[in-house]
Amino acid sequence: MGVELTIVNAADPALERIMNRNNQEHEAIAAQVTGIIAAVKADGDSAVCRFSSRFGGVELSPGELKVTPEEKEKAYQQVDNDFIAAIRLALNNITAFHRRQLRPSWFEPGGQGVILGQLVRPLNRVGIYVPGGKATYPSSVLMNAVPAKVAGVKEICMVSPPDIAGTINPYTLVAAAEAGVEEIYKMGGAQAIAALAYGTATVPKVDKITGPGNIYVTLAKQQVYGQVDIDMLAGPSEVLVIADDTANPVFAAADLLSQAEHDELSAVVLLTPSVELARRVQAEVNKQADLLPRQQIIQHSLSNHGVIVITEDLEQAFDLANRFAPEHLELMISDPFQGLSRVENAGSVFLGHYSPEPVGDYLAGPNHVLPTGGTARFYSPLGVDTFMKKTSLISYTRLAIDEVGGDIIKLAEIEGLAAHANAVRLRMQKS
Repeated sequence: MGVELTIVNAADPALERIMNRNNQEHEAIAAQVTGIIAAVKADGDSAVCRFSSRFGGVELSPGELKVTPEEKEKAYQQVDNDFIAAIRLALNNITAFHRRQLRPSWFEPGGQGVILGQLVRPLNRVGIYVPGGKATYPSSVLMNAVPAKVAGVKEICMVSPPDIAGTINPYTLVAAAEAGVEEIYKMGGAQAIAALAYGTATVPKVDKITGPGNIYVTLAKQQVYGQVDIDMLAGPSEVLVIADDTANPVFAAADLLSQAEHDELSAVVLLTPSVELARRVQAEVNKQADLLPRQQIIQHSLSNHGVIVITEDLEQAFDLANRFAPEHLELMISDPFQGLSRVENAGSVFLGHYSPEPVGDYLAGPNHVLPTGGTARFYSPLGVDTFMKKTSLISYTRLAIDEVGGDIIKLAEIEGLAAHANAVRLRMQKS
C-alpha cells in the first residue's frame, strides 16, 4: 500500500487537526436535508419512495416499504447456522449487560407526611436506524434493539436502506427477528428519519430515534430533534490507543486498522512514550494493511486522520486522551486497571492486551453506539436510560405546607409571581 502512519511528537499540530476533524461546515447538505424533510412531511410515503429512487436507485411503491413475514422467513433460509449461533450468543451477552442498567421507580417519605419520588417509565414507541444498502450491520440491530427491549419499550420499529433489488440484507433481518423487532421498513437516509419523526400513512411516528448513519442521517436527526428525541449526533468512528513498551506492536497495529477500515474519516491515534514501539507499530501497520481488502479506505484514513504520537510519559498520554475524549480508548499498558483511574472522557475503555475494540463491537455486551468527535465529554453510550423517561413525584400534607409555606411565599414574591404565592397562602389559611 505504501502508506505509513506518521510519527510525531506531542506538540505537533497533526494531533490537534485530527481532534478537530469534525468541525466541518455542512450547509449545503443541511439545506438538502431540510428539503427532504419538508417533502416527506407534505407527501409522506410517495416522497420516501421518490428519494429512495433518487439516492439509492431502488424502485419501491408505498405498499412495498414494509418488510413482510415472507421476507423474514426467507432471510433465515439465506444465513448459516454459525451466524445464528453467534448472533444468539451476542444477544445473550448484550441483554445481560443492559439488564444491569435498569433502575426502579422510587418513593421516599419525609417529615410531616411528605412523600417524594420518581417514576421511571419506558418510552412508548421508538425508531431504530440501521445502516444498509451495500453494507451489513446486524450488530447495530442488537445494540439498538436490546436496550429498548430491556427498558420495556412497547413498540420498536426499524428502518434500513434496501439494496438495489429492494431487499434488506438477510443477516440484518435475522438479527432483527432474534432481537424481537417485528416492524421493519425498507428506507434509509434523511427521508427515513423524517418518516419516523413525522409519520406517514405506512409508518406511525415515533417518540425517539436512535442509531448511527451517514451525514444525511445525522443532520436529519439534528433537524427533527424537538419533534422527537434522538440519542446523539454520531460522527466518524475513532480509536485511541495508549501503549507502553509492554504492548505487542502486532496487536496495536491490528486494532488501529480495525477502525481505519470503517470509512475515510475514521480517526486512529496511538499515544506512547516508547519510540521503539512507535516504530514497530508503524512498520506493522504498513505490513498488515497490504493484506486487507478495504485498502483505499484504510489509506485515506491513515493519511488524513491517523497519527502515532510520542509522549513524554504515560501521564501526558492520558492528558491528551482526555482532551480527545475518544469513542474507543484502548489501554495497552502494564497495569491497565491502575491507568483507568486517569481516564475522564471516553465512550468505551478496553483494558489490557487481549481486549481489542472488535470484542466490544460484537459480543462483550456493552453498547457499541458511542459518543464520537469529543462528545464523550458530555454524552454516554446508548443504553437502557436512552429509552426511559423519568417523572418527579411530590406529595405534601397540610402540616408540611404550614411548616414551609412562608418560605415558598417569600421566594415567589421575590420573583414577582403573586399567583404562585397565593396558591400556597390559601392552603395555609385556617378553615
